[in-house]
Amino acid sequence: MAKLLCWLLLAALVSAKVRYDNHQVLLLLAEDDAQEEALKELANSSDGLHIWTRPGASRQVGYAMVPPDRMLGFKKKLDALGIKSEVHIADMQASIDAERTTARSSGSYDWTDYYDLETINAFLDSLVSKYPGVVTPLVGGDSYEGRKIRGVKLSFKEGNPGVFIEGGIHASEWVSPATVTYILDKLLTSEDPVIKDLAQSFTFYIFPVVNPDGYAYSHETDRLWRKNRRPLPEGCYGVDLNRNWDFHWGEAGASNESCNRRYWGPAPFSEVETRTLSEYITGISHGLDVYLSFHSYLQMILFPYGHSSERVHNFDELMSVGQKAVAAIAEYNGTQYQVGNVFDTIYPATGISMDWVRSTFDTRFTYTWELRDTGHYGFLLPTDQILGTAEEALRSVRVILQHAKEQLSGGH
Repeated sequence: MAKLLCWLLLAALVSAKVRYDNHQVLLLLAEDDAQEEALKELANSSDGLHIWTRPGASRQVGYAMVPPDRMLGFKKKLDALGIKSEVHIADMQASIDAERTTARSSGSYDWTDYYDLETINAFLDSLVSKYPGVVTPLVGGDSYEGRKIRGVKLSFKEGNPGVFIEGGIHASEWVSPATVTYILDKLLTSEDPVIKDLAQSFTFYIFPVVNPDGYAYSHETDRLWRKNRRPLPEGCYGVDLNRNWDFHWGEAGASNESCNRRYWGPAPFSEVETRTLSEYITGISHGLDVYLSFHSYLQMILFPYGHSSERVHNFDELMSVGQKAVAAIAEYNGTQYQVGNVFDTIYPATGISMDWVRSTFDTRFTYTWELRDTGHYGFLLPTDQILGTAEEALRSVRVILQHAKEQLSGGH
């Protein structure tokens, strides 16, 4: 009986949801170069706090989520560094609870809620059944916990240029899989003649959740979980899968400390998810002309590279097309996106999937979206903004694919 009780207690602890009651999110502002560097060091430290940075209007701006028992000590550290702060979110758990502002429609997949992994996979299965010969199931790789990286191939005609669409590599960014599944649905159902033509003109390889373990964990246990779920020798869990690809791995924009939420791992492709997915991409690379990756947040459309300001050979083309894509979003609903290369537009980031694809296969059209918003909700974007976010993303994808089609078919 005692052993049974121990197992039940352990199961309860494992399944218990992580809560963030009275955790405050502070907005941090660095006013000079020294403070900016100190802020970046804080973000890469392994002190257990959730700290992340983003470009500010004048200086580097950051956010720090601080538990109540550590607030006094953290503010003393900020004071010693001269970094100013203000409360951005007074209670993180209240924000998590308020994220789902609409009720899910019974029995439907209609982008009114954030769906768990099983529901997303069931949606993919439904498309395979509904569109035989057009939609076929794919497995892009494996996860540490034994899940498959599931996706679908959408193809009306063999021999079309290939488009790879990736979502959910960071588990907490729930609007990413929602947006990818929306784009997939519209490629099959839209009455827009341009979308219908694009669906007929490309072969799509679409993977809504390439970090299935982390995504499942973010729904079941910890809403803010980012990494995969591999246990590490130091007693921590997980590697940031979008810092683990074998291109300028381990140089900048992440951490070499395993407890950090942006830990880049012990080696490039150390994780089964990145290793097997890269092998899958290599297998289809001969016909791959477009690579699109979806993240949140900051409202940006980015292209390579993240390791430096080094310009890809078609930098001007990617910038011009990106500017047209963000203009299409602004024209649709007024939402403002920025466009540019990763290093200069957002921050240095190495070992990322898009850059590996571009450098390895010279894939001509490679873009990464940072979807809504600019920081008010951050990763906790309310459900009533899913459709607007997904539709504006589709509008920008439409522009990019139209240009790609024209160029790949020899048009001018």
